[in-house]
Amino acid sequence: MATLTVPGAGRPVVVPLEVADSPRARRRGLLGRDGVRGALLLPRTSAVHTLGMRFAVDVAYLDRGSRVLAVRTMRPGRVGLPRLRARRVVEAEAGAMAGWGVRAGVRLVVDLGGPDRNGA
Repeated sequence: MATLTVPGAGRPVVVPLEVADSPRARRRGLLGRDGVRGALLLPRTSAVHTLGMRFAVDVAYLDRGSRVLAVRTMRPGRVGLPRLRARRVVEAEAGAMAGWGVRAGVRLVVDLGGPDRNGA
């Protein structure tokens, strides 16, 4: 199982992570769902939209080293602008990322569940 770890001053927060690792899965993302358990990683992505979504999401834009460039909350029916240095995006239900401590400058740890698959 893939996980996302958010380091913190106290204990790190470990979040279940779904990975959209195919073009079809990236296109679908969270469309048609009523929520998400944990977070969704969209590799090779620098912009997202919420057209057709049923709920608001927090979006974290990550650079090549998994450092958070920006976090935005997007309501359904919005189109986000591309982030120039973003190489992947993490999505979660609105409000979740603040609770986990995800903010600009934090380096997240992505564990894809295998010895060869860490780092996406």
